Amino acid sequence: MSTASTEQVKQYLAHWFQLGKYVIFPKRQEKIRPQVIFSGHNYSTEFEQCWQKILHTDADCYLEGTDQTIQQLLSPAWEIMSCPRCDLPIPMTVGGVASPACTCFDLSDWPNNELPSPRIPANSSTHLNRLKQRLQDKEENN
Repeated sequence: MSTASTEQVKQYLAHWFQLGKYVIFPKRQEKIRPQVIFSGHNYSTEFEQCWQKILHTDADCYLEGTDQTIQQLLSPAWEIMSCPRCDLPIPMTVGGVASPACTCFDLSDWPNNELPSPRIPANSSTHLNRLKQRLQDKEENN
């Protein structure tokens, strides 16, 4: 098991922002969530601004519906794993036990296999080239 990287925590937030979760700053009585998560195959400027605000805050903040602060998740004591219920990223202590409730516990219509799952930025041309290569490999093997 390895600790959560900064990129994994960023991806964790991106997934949950797509499902409408906010990052809460309790001391400031503020909550933030970018409306636009992606721009092409990158994170949007609005998302990056939220991320920088989270990284450079002088107060603890946490994802709505969780008990761990983002600052804790960025420490070596935490890792990001896939939820066994909905397959989205959730925090877990290193060598510990996952929280009994997934971050999705308060989403009445989740998991929903009829909708696309939240994702991270993807380069569609790279993805299409990989699919094309897999199809070509399959044809050659038949």
